[in-house]
Amino acid sequence: MKGRLDKVLATCTLISRTDAQAALKAGRVTVDGTAVRDGKIKVDSDAQTILLDGKPVEGDGFVYLMLYKPVGVLSATEDKKGATTAMDLLPEEYRKAAPGVVGRLDKDAEGLLLLTSNGELNHRLTSPKRHADKLYRVTLDIPATAEDVQAFREPMDLGDFITQPAGLELLEDGRVCMVTLREGKFHQIKRMFAHQGKTVQTLKRLAIGPLKLDETLSEGQWRSLEKAEIQELLTIADMM
Repeated sequence: MKGRLDKVLATCTLISRTDAQAALKAGRVTVDGTAVRDGKIKVDSDAQTILLDGKPVEGDGFVYLMLYKPVGVLSATEDKKGATTAMDLLPEEYRKAAPGVVGRLDKDAEGLLLLTSNGELNHRLTSPKRHADKLYRVTLDIPATAEDVQAFREPMDLGDFITQPAGLELLEDGRVCMVTLREGKFHQIKRMFAHQGKTVQTLKRLAIGPLKLDETLSEGQWRSLEKAEIQELLTIADMM
């Protein structure tokens, strides 16, 4: 990100402009190894090494977060009925940045939720044309079969829409499966299995494109994406 140092600090770290100026005056900010107290100087966080309290200040000004959504939490930024949403699990400074949810995940499902304030990236990742496959781990009431695998590979008529081909891998005795979707219609996986006479008991999203759920996160925890993860997402969205 290019611009005034105080603005770059505030945008990339989500601290207020006042706190950024206070950090500068206290000598807590360095640019290429030199302490800088003037917030008006022009910098480029991609080309220069900017540190705040010894930690890198970098990014394009957008928020990119990975959240382990628990069952019972809505994949939404707000709910008029007062239900707990993904946004409620974030600190205030991130809520103020207004990140949007990339692709819905049912209330009774858990797993990876991607949130970003980069609207163009959100739009592209949710477009089937971009091939941002989503990977899910599913448990069923009765085992899936080779016939189900074939049915998932072909367009499936669910009444209001016809699915794109999906991947289905059988694990264990078939009661546990890995499902890969290119699209993500409302209750799609549940409806596809219901079409085959089976009921989904649990559903967990493990990946969105190249982004995998961090196994160190517990339910309800989140973290910012690493630079390499952001670049991978921008690459598959044709934004690099």
